[in-house]
Order: sequence, then C-alpha cells, then structure tokens
Amino acid sequence: MPDTGGGPLLLLASASAGRRATLTAARIEHDTLPVDLDEDAILDRARTAAEEAGAPLAAAEEVLLLAREKAQAATELSDGGYVVLGGDSMLELDGTVLGKPRTAEVAGERWRTQRGRTAVLHSGHWLIDDRDPEDGGTGATFGASASCEVTFADLSDEEIDAYVATGEPLGVAGGFTIDGMGGPFITGVNGDPHAVVGLSLPLLRQMLGEIGIGIHELWEDLSAQGAADER
Repeated sequence: MPDTGGGPLLLLASASAGRRATLTAARIEHDTLPVDLDEDAILDRARTAAEEAGAPLAAAEEVLLLAREKAQAATELSDGGYVVLGGDSMLELDGTVLGKPRTAEVAGERWRTQRGRTAVLHSGHWLIDDRDPEDGGTGATFGASASCEVTFADLSDEEIDAYVATGEPLGVAGGFTIDGMGGPFITGVNGDPHAVVGLSLPLLRQMLGEIGIGIHELWEDLSAQGAADER
C-alpha cells in the first residue's frame, strides 16, 4: 500500500466537476487543486513553435501539453507527497480543434456546425509522482491521451438556443457535457466513455501501474463507510 500520510494520495489538478465526479463515483480518494493558467497563450506559443519547426501539433498533443502544464503548476503549489494528475480535453471536428467556447455566440455557432455529426473528443492525462523516495516515489512525469468518437443529435435551433442560454456549454470542451444538461443531445459514444468527461479510468489505472500503484489501493475504505452508514 502507498503511504498517504493519512490523506488521499492522488491530487487532481482540475476544476472540472466531471472529473471529480468520475473519481468519486469510482470511490477513488483524491484531493483537488485547480490551477489558473492562460491556456490560449500556452497553446499559441506551442503552435507557433511547432509550425516553425514544420510539425504542427495534433489535437492529442495539445491536450497533453495543457494537462502537463496543469500538473506541473499544481505540483509546485502543493505541499508535496502527492501523485498529481492534470487533465485537459478538446473536440476535433473536420480536423479543427475546438476548446471551450467561452461565449454564447461561439457556443451557438459550434452546435449548429456539429449537430447531427460525429466528432472526436481527445482527453489528455499527465501524471507527476511527487512522493518522497522513502514512500516509493519515482519522480516520474509522463502523459498519455485517450480519444473517443461522440455523435451529436440533430438539434433544432430552439434546442441549441435553450441549451446555450443555460450557460453550461460555455466553459466545457466542445461546448457540451454528457453528464449534465447536454446529455440528451449525445446519441452515441464509440470508445472509452469516461474520456468524454475528461478522465479515462482505464488509462489512469495503466498510468498508476507504471509507477507501482494499483488503482485499487486508492479506493476509499468501504468497510469504514459501511460502519458509518450503520450508525
């Protein structure tokens, strides 16, 4: 068992409610430390450098870059001793990468473009092992991406306007959620369904295994929870 010092070992470097809910539903103990980064500036610099080098960034590389930046920032801000997980997601449609719409106008335009169609959702994961070597820390820092196809319902203009008016799509990748008000508008997912909310549990299991941690070792103490429920 990893030495957690009495608290969660995993630190999620994200403000995403979907990622937190995914870990919570899987009974994976974790702390959260959202970080405030200028994602547009980070991507602009990376895209410029890549284009100058003659090797434009793919969508899977862009989400991995932002996931790494988040994990690194959270590691620097934390008290140490964690395994830090950063994540980021983007939707790719017709070769164009779509992040957070941020405004109602952009969200509406995107939904009118993607309705009735299938796009690819890319979710980047970056893990930093910031544990003390005496507690099994490896110092490893590495990442991987998970992708899945998402098919959208052929929404009417009225449905799009109503959804955009809720404000939900403005701050999420691709302008949609599957675990919120956008759920009725998703007709199919081909691939890892957890990737749609930005955190692939199978991929997390694989990455933790690379630093010698079984995902089952991060589960909550269910026996203690059961005893508490009985009281």
